[in-house]
Amino acid sequence: MFRQICTRLRSGFFLSCPPWLSVFLLCTSSLLSTELKYTQGMQVTSTGPQTIQKAEGESVILGCTYTPSPADTGELDIEWSVVSPDTTQKDQMLVSYTSGTKYIHSNHALAKGLSFAAPDPSMGDASLSISLLSPAQSATYKCKVKKSPGVDTRKVSLVVLVKPSAPKCWVEGGELIGEAVSLHCKSERGSTTLTYTWKRESAGPIPAMATQNRATGELKISNHSQSFAGLYLCEVNNAVGAAHCRINLKANKPPNRAAVIVGTVVGSLLLIFILLVLIVILYWKLSTRHRYEKEFSNEIREDAPPPESCPASRQTSRCGSQHPQVTYSQISGTHGSSFNEGRAHTSSSNSRTPVKYTPVEYDSKYGYAV
Repeated sequence: MFRQICTRLRSGFFLSCPPWLSVFLLCTSSLLSTELKYTQGMQVTSTGPQTIQKAEGESVILGCTYTPSPADTGELDIEWSVVSPDTTQKDQMLVSYTSGTKYIHSNHALAKGLSFAAPDPSMGDASLSISLLSPAQSATYKCKVKKSPGVDTRKVSLVVLVKPSAPKCWVEGGELIGEAVSLHCKSERGSTTLTYTWKRESAGPIPAMATQNRATGELKISNHSQSFAGLYLCEVNNAVGAAHCRINLKANKPPNRAAVIVGTVVGSLLLIFILLVLIVILYWKLSTRHRYEKEFSNEIREDAPPPESCPASRQTSRCGSQHPQVTYSQISGTHGSSFNEGRAHTSSSNSRTPVKYTPVEYDSKYGYAV
C-alpha cells in the first residue's frame, strides 16, 4: 500500500511539472544510482569466525579474500594492521602490498612470523599467515583492500592460549580407613580457565560421597574406606589443550592403638634408663679424676738440693734473712775455727741428709756476725 501511495505521488508530481524538469530529474537519479553502485563494488568475501583461538606454537591463517568491481581501476593497495585498544591512538601497520611489492612495517613482536598466505596477493587472496604463535600476538587484526574507487575491510580477533602443562598428582592424608583423604591435582602452566576432572580407572566410578572441586583440582573423601581404593586419573584442560596424571589410592587398616601406646611407653622408659646410665658413668669418671688429682698434689717431693751457705762477707745479713732459723749470740773470736768447721761439715754432707746449722759467731774485726 505504501508503494502504491508513492507511485501516485510521483505520477502526480511529474504530471504537474514541466516536461524539461521531468527529464532532468530522471537523468540525475539514474546517474546517482549508477555511481553508488560502482563505489561499493570492492568486497571482502572471506567468511568464518570473527574470533579465533589457537594454542601457543601453532600456526594460523587470517582470511581476507576479496572481489573487486570492474569499475575499480585504481592501483591495488592491501594493508594488515593491529587495531589499537585505545581509540585515540593510531593502528599499528604490520605488512602491506603495493605496486606488486610486499612490505613489513614493524619490528614489533607482533610482526614475527607474518607473511601473505598467497604468493601473489593481487589475485584476490590477501589472507595473512602467522607461524609459531605466541601469547604476545593476541590482538585484533584488520585487513584493508583498496582499489580506487572501491575499498573494503575485515577485522579478526586472534587469541593465543597456552596449553596446560602436565599436572602433578598427590595424596594428603595417611590413606587410613576411617580418616579423611584428599587427592590433589595441579598444573603449573596454562591459560585460564583451567578445568580439573577426576576419574577412577579401576573398580568403577567414584562413589558419590566424594566431592571434587573442578577449579582447584581437589577430590575430597571425608570418610575413607576400601570402596574408594583404586587408580585415579586427573585431567586438566582449557580451550586449546589437555593434560593428565594418575595416582593409586590405597586403603590401609589403622594400626593397633594399644600396641602404639605400649610401644611409646616402653621406648620412653628405655630412653630414661639410658640417660641415667650415662649420668652415673659421667659422675663416676669425674669423681675418680678429682680424687687422683688431690692425692697427686699431696705427695712430698724431697729431691731439691739444700741451699749453699754464704761466705763471710757483707752479704751475711742477706743470707741470714734466707734462714730464719739461725740465732745470733755474742761469742769471742776464739770460736771462729769452730764456725769454719761447721761450714765445712755442712758443705760436705749429702744433699739428702738434713742440713745442720751451727750458731753464727760474732767477728770483732768487722763488727757483725759472720
